[in-house]
Amino acid sequence: MDVKALVIMGVIGIVAGFLASLVVGGAGGLLGYLIAGVLGAFVGGFVFNALGINLKLGSPLVSQIITSTVGAMIVIIIARFIT
Repeated sequence: MDVKALVIMGVIGIVAGFLASLVVGGAGGLLGYLIAGVLGAFVGGFVFNALGINLKLGSPLVSQIITSTVGAMIVIIIARFIT
């Protein structure tokens, strides 16, 4: 991975974590958004793949943000049950 890919992944993670925190609450702060969003990208990708969901949107960036946001919401909800 080059620096550009890492920056894009970080921005997508921050946006997804922020959107997830608006929906379900929690994950406050820039670092919290980043962690929830990046973990959410993995969780959302796994869940969407397991369920056979394929978002056929015009932009792969928007599809990744939606997938990461759904995954981040799952991560935040699971974190609430653990703590």
